[in-house]
Amino acid sequence: MNAKRFYVTTAIPYVNGDPHLGHALEFVQADVLARHRRRRGDAVRFLSGTDDNALKNVDAAIASGVPVAEFVAQKAGRFADLGETLQLSNDDFIRTSTDPRHRPGVERLWRSCAEAGDLYQRDYEGLYCNGCEAFLAPDDLIDGLCPEHREAPELVVERNWFFRLSNYHRALLDLVESGRLKIEPEHRRNEVLSFIRSGLTDFSVSRATERAHGWGIAVPGDPGQVVYVWFDALANYITALDYANQSELYRKWWSESRERLHVVGKGTIRFHAIYWPAILLSAGEALPTTIFVHDYLTAAGQKLSKSLGNAIDPTDLVRRYGPDALRWWFLRDVPRSGDADFHEAQLAARANELADGLGNLINRTITLVSRERPNGVPQHETTHPESWLLADLSGSLPSAIDQALATCDLRAAADALWEVVSEANRFISATEPWKLAKAAHAGDSEASLQLDAVLLSAIDASQVIASELAPFLPAAAERIATVLDSLDVEQGRALFPKNRGLAAS
Repeated sequence: MNAKRFYVTTAIPYVNGDPHLGHALEFVQADVLARHRRRRGDAVRFLSGTDDNALKNVDAAIASGVPVAEFVAQKAGRFADLGETLQLSNDDFIRTSTDPRHRPGVERLWRSCAEAGDLYQRDYEGLYCNGCEAFLAPDDLIDGLCPEHREAPELVVERNWFFRLSNYHRALLDLVESGRLKIEPEHRRNEVLSFIRSGLTDFSVSRATERAHGWGIAVPGDPGQVVYVWFDALANYITALDYANQSELYRKWWSESRERLHVVGKGTIRFHAIYWPAILLSAGEALPTTIFVHDYLTAAGQKLSKSLGNAIDPTDLVRRYGPDALRWWFLRDVPRSGDADFHEAQLAARANELADGLGNLINRTITLVSRERPNGVPQHETTHPESWLLADLSGSLPSAIDQALATCDLRAAADALWEVVSEANRFISATEPWKLAKAAHAGDSEASLQLDAVLLSAIDASQVIASELAPFLPAAAERIATVLDSLDVEQGRALFPKNRGLAAS
């Protein structure tokens, strides 16, 4: 059956520089969604990779004095290494310059669009932003500069292949208005609708081979042109499934999959929500079902960017704070809508939140159980109201997380989980099991029964938390599950390292 197949992808980043924190955010968001759906029993495939064929990669290689293939391979390797650094669970990683599946897939997609009559050649003159890898209209500029990269675009005059985007105005409008192509959050959907309603113009889908220094995929039948990066790169979502051969992998995860979700940044929304669906319509292929658009990470209010020189290295942060802290900051401090300004003190504070909140809960629970009930906690009927309150809260947690992640609201999902952690800590403080233990040792049988109820509630809550934490902090969830199973107090104390540096600043 294909009812529960879930295919999730990240955008593939340019490799004109090293990965920064913004890339890490998107990888972790997609990873959480993939892990969550696996835990709910769905069949999941998670794809990431690198966009190797962009002209800006060529320019960066030339500027560095390194051959393009060598430069691209080196940078792509650093993106691939993030998989281990960030504890990602992707099933596939595609490099568009070297993966044998990619070029034939792009060529097939091109020919399909050509057969549909949607590709044609014409001379073109326009303002080209190398950072966006796109032509800009004069009205797009602010003081003559690209608003995204704050650089003056280059005047380009050349003969290109164009895609008849104008043919798909009505079809795209119907898709987005009907929700058959779902765009989250809602204001991004409205943005796409506004763009479509303003009128769609055909766009260039090739570049002169000479300008590309011979780098990229040649246009089928026209070696003087290479395929435009946004036609080339977007195709990775299906070329990685062996689209060229219409394989079983492609049918299973694309044409017959129940959900096909792209996780992308707001700077690429036009390409993913308009260009890509139109290309697929032209080729007669299935479309993505959902596009989740996240906003930017910023530093001092500026978008993190290699070109702006304010990129933050996620590998360095993981080295100093650990992957749990960084993933938790992404989930707790990055809103579903709106940019998030990064401050290292906030990252340190989230590391300490894990230590003081979750680490403290697990440590207190296993310490009490191992000391007071080393042979296990007997189960008794109890009418203690707080025990039932905690049980109700723990029982509703999976549903709350499901509901939040159904709309890609990762922050709401993490907040729901943390509410249970906080309530469990309040429960232990309110019921004072150490006092119940003292009374039980003095011969109070009612206190002994009450202690059993409190410890069982704490264990149950901790187990639910560990299970639901797994998509968010996979290694930490595994450590907690091991500690709960073994009741190893020393391991419990070492679950989360305390940061004593920037947290207080």
